[in-house]
Amino acid sequence: MTDDAMHDGDTRCGFVALIGAPNAGKSTLLNALVGSKVAIVSRKVQTTRALIRGITIAGKAQLIFVDTPGIFSPKRRLDRAMVTSAWSGAHDADLVGVLIDARKGLDEEAEAILDKLADVRQPKILILNKVDVVAKEKLLTLAQACNEKAAFEQTFMISALTGDGVADLKAWLAARVPPGPFLYPPDQMSDAPLRQLAAEITREKLFERLHQELPYHSTVETEVWKELRKGDIRIEQTIYVERESQRKIVLGKGGQTIKAIGEAARKEIAALVEAKVHLFLFVKVRERWGEEPERYRAMGLEFPKE
Repeated sequence: MTDDAMHDGDTRCGFVALIGAPNAGKSTLLNALVGSKVAIVSRKVQTTRALIRGITIAGKAQLIFVDTPGIFSPKRRLDRAMVTSAWSGAHDADLVGVLIDARKGLDEEAEAILDKLADVRQPKILILNKVDVVAKEKLLTLAQACNEKAAFEQTFMISALTGDGVADLKAWLAARVPPGPFLYPPDQMSDAPLRQLAAEITREKLFERLHQELPYHSTVETEVWKELRKGDIRIEQTIYVERESQRKIVLGKGGQTIKAIGEAARKEIAALVEAKVHLFLFVKVRERWGEEPERYRAMGLEFPKE
């Protein structure tokens, strides 16, 4: 698309926040809408910690999707920061898409989110996800129950995993976001810095490799990003854990676990940056990293005072 087309009178551009309970499928839907992987996906809940923006073009509209952390009852300081971030994303957007896991239906977490939607002034749409594994009668009943609890402009039934219904959702959003010029270049798919995306990729590999609760007590930061003379990139990342026993789990016997995590992350980061990547991972113990403001800033979160 030419620069003239980006700024002529009939272009549209808007922010669409995707909110929902943990594991509702927000990150999978974001990736499907953008057509590229910009958010990490895991079967584990609460994998998204900060606001991740994915950007796509639909006709003459630019859609900027905000994938928010899952909304749940917070227990730790990090939990509170994530939930606050999710609701702030909803309040700052032009449109809010509320994802409900159709398999779970209106459980306690979904009910709590719908109850709080009255505080959100932005137009809202209901997105029932995972409909490919739910009977149609149940879907219609669920859609009616949700619409009785909150004021939705439209209801969509989709499967983020298979892509069913995603094109219709995207087309509707493109027609609904406000008129205006594009805010990003047409080929840009995320506003997250490459350093942050690389750290998120490594964190995803931690989730995939380690099946204990450890990933919730770990975070990844990109400390060094250096372009070498031949176009290669040297990346140094630190994985922070809270205890020495956790450090040993990440390293694995003879360093095999950290080696596998690094190799998987390196391949994906190299595909992202389209260059040869030399990735070096370090594991450090910081007993109370979850209480350090600088760790929150690195994740793009506000540090809760209490």
